Amino acid sequence: MIDWAATPNNASELSKNPDAIQINVESQTALLEQVSECLRVGCGFTVATVNLDHIVKMYQSDQFYQAYKHQTYVVADGNPIVWLSRLAGRKIELAPGSELILPLISLATNMEVPVALLGATQETLNETAVQLKKAYPKLNIVACIAPAFGFDPEGSEAQECVNELSQSGAKMCLLALGAPKQEIFAVYAARYLPHCGFISIGAGLDFIAGSQTRAPLIVRKLAMEWLWRLLSNPRRLVYRYVACIAVLPKLVMQAIRARKL
Repeated sequence: MIDWAATPNNASELSKNPDAIQINVESQTALLEQVSECLRVGCGFTVATVNLDHIVKMYQSDQFYQAYKHQTYVVADGNPIVWLSRLAGRKIELAPGSELILPLISLATNMEVPVALLGATQETLNETAVQLKKAYPKLNIVACIAPAFGFDPEGSEAQECVNELSQSGAKMCLLALGAPKQEIFAVYAARYLPHCGFISIGAGLDFIAGSQTRAPLIVRKLAMEWLWRLLSNPRRLVYRYVACIAVLPKLVMQAIRARKL
């Protein structure tokens, strides 16, 4: 499922697991460099931030797995991903989707790239736009699109979203649809909008708008954000975290085997 040890510069290692998901960008800094170059030349891209929950979902959904295989860039969102990669002998850095937003917005502002926000609710998008414009007055937000509940990332409404993005002229789109919809939509939309970049950032816009509260910095530094989230919404998250814990032994063994190859 995940090739823990493969590096983007080692073709021989990549060829050992041609069907595995590659974490092919090792840090936020490296990702921003790649995105900057894509925006400079007008080349589209997609970004996914893999975590344990995503891995569980990929085991359950081939559609999600295939969407991940077609992502341009994959970074590590979650300390377990970082630890498993290091167990396999590869050093990568944490790059959560919510922490990519402001650096990407700063990049878009400086490069005069029009930005779209898609997902969450209209209220959240509008408030996010207000807050981002306060921080980056020259930022050009050209679309705020909130799909209806039950959004099919490859259905008729998805095509309507693609059409609206096309008409807006957006060259960077932040997707806050949640997994697996945002990653599936990113790949779907990229086929029609080859000059636009799609970044899946989960609940990141809710944090900016204030509709959700992220764990304090000290909690994040202690790698306990998962516990903060669980205590904030136990009914919704307890089964998700149980599934993540259940898959860990299998992933640890995969990482250990990858280190020995």
